[in-house]
Amino acid sequence: MKRVDDFRLMFGKQEFVPIMIGGMGVDISTAELSLEAARLGGIGHISDAMVPTVTDRRFKTKYVKNKLQQYKFNVENSDKSVVQFDLGLLAEATALHVGRTMEAKRGPGMVFINCMEKLTMNAPRETLKVRLTAALDAGIDGITLAAGLHLGSFALIEDHPRFRDARLGIIVSSLRALQLFLKKSARTNRLPDYVVVEGPLAGGHLGFGMDWSQYDLATIVAEIRAWLQAEQLDIPLIPAGGIFTGSDAAAFLEAGAAAVQVATRFTVTKECGLPEDVQQEYLRASEDDIEVNLISPTGYPMRMLKGSPAIGNGIRPNCEAYGYLLDAKGSCQYIDAYNREMAQLPEGMKVKVWDKTCLCTHMRNFDLWTCGHYTHRLKDTTRKDEDGRYRILSAEHVFHDYQFSTEHRIALPEA
Repeated sequence: MKRVDDFRLMFGKQEFVPIMIGGMGVDISTAELSLEAARLGGIGHISDAMVPTVTDRRFKTKYVKNKLQQYKFNVENSDKSVVQFDLGLLAEATALHVGRTMEAKRGPGMVFINCMEKLTMNAPRETLKVRLTAALDAGIDGITLAAGLHLGSFALIEDHPRFRDARLGIIVSSLRALQLFLKKSARTNRLPDYVVVEGPLAGGHLGFGMDWSQYDLATIVAEIRAWLQAEQLDIPLIPAGGIFTGSDAAAFLEAGAAAVQVATRFTVTKECGLPEDVQQEYLRASEDDIEVNLISPTGYPMRMLKGSPAIGNGIRPNCEAYGYLLDAKGSCQYIDAYNREMAQLPEGMKVKVWDKTCLCTHMRNFDLWTCGHYTHRLKDTTRKDEDGRYRILSAEHVFHDYQFSTEHRIALPEA
């Protein structure tokens, strides 16, 4: 049986271990995690989700505090259209996050940034362009377009001097989504360098409806691969979602995939941004503890642990401090749900909002425990210590297990 290390991801004449660690926000895919992937010869991701918030935590900046102070007068107002991001400060925060990461990069691999279209930030086109441009300016090796169709994203950066040399890819969950992207991007005369095909077992937001269980990653990858061959388009495909062992990964590589994207198993590593208490929740989880629901204000289904403190939490919308999901009119589905519950609330009762969640606040506080379908298997990848807590692994350990394991074996840490 072949192993992942028998294959290589090729970008031109450059070759890499065909393992890509997915971009998990908000700073769950940390710089440290992405740098380990690069050091080991693969590709890591940082995320551009709520970058000003991330830089405040990492570099002691005060973007969130200053923004809240600027718009504090509007806290009680349900109309959030006045709450705007300063584009110069957004570029500054992105440059700081990306620049510091790239300065620290060592080894033969690469570091990409995961850029989410659904972070509309009260000015979808303008804020997206700033995030993309600032990341390129700061030297990022590549950009993965995520959480949306990104039909105009290539056009936003086609005049950038690095538009042709940086690695640019997109995440899709269907052939139709890829066809739409290629059609809209055709006038830029630039194909994506890779396509991540994310299946229904992935963590966080899904590119499917609530009928997600009717779809199969291998089937979607095969359909896209056949279409690309028929169109004589040579674009590397990278399957993602539910690839839990090195043997899972090798099977996709043998079937013609260029690499695999994995993330769930790295959530319980020392380099991951999740607090250890939350990691223990992941490690303790059973299959019944995992659900797909519609509480995300993006409108996408989202997979998470049922015990997430964010579920049913009726916190006041925190848009003056955050506001990353405000649409072009300053609206958000959580604001609507919160106002509805407030209007119906009996006097003296604490508000509960069950159908939506304040995604920004709860992601910032690590209270929304998004996860992959196979999170319940994480306990089988490590050891339980005498104190009842599970051992947190190193990213190198997990990376090498993917790279060298066979026969679906999982390497446990030393006793």
